[in-house]
Amino acid sequence: MTKHILIGIALLGLAACETAKGAGRDINKAGTAIEQAASDVQKKL
Repeated sequence: MTKHILIGIALLGLAACETAKGAGRDINKAGTAIEQAASDVQKKL
């Protein structure tokens, strides 16, 4: 029983790490898009 609980906790931990990594990538892409938009606006001025 304890073994199953520990395996479950380990799987949840791995899933959380993967989710955080994916969120980090999404935030990075959004930041890149904002930088590009700001750069385009500066060029137009």
